[in-house]
Amino acid sequence: MTIFWRIVSPLCKPVYATVALFVAVGQWNSWFDAMLYNRMSSEYTTLQYELMKLLSSVSTQGSSAETMKNALSSNAVTPTSVRAAATIVTMLPIVCLYPFLQRYFVTGLTIGSVKE
Repeated sequence: MTIFWRIVSPLCKPVYATVALFVAVGQWNSWFDAMLYNRMSSEYTTLQYELMKLLSSVSTQGSSAETMKNALSSNAVTPTSVRAAATIVTMLPIVCLYPFLQRYFVTGLTIGSVKE
């Protein structure tokens, strides 16, 4: 165990950081779990689930071409603009998390390289 904790584990920090980022992104984007397990209680929802409901309501509301033409001419909110705003809100926490994990990715790339 001493060899593992002093040699192997420090060399695996880039692997741990990559797996942590993948798990964080997977859990952050999982609106389907909230939809399945939390259907009866609407007070305990996730941000992703609320954004999915917002996108589906906007998409069904303005689906015809005439409605889109009227929305563009009257400064109304279009489904495309709501989708873009939801994408930005969804990406923001992961984009804020990435710089803290980036140094582990860089060291993982250079750990096996030949140094002169």
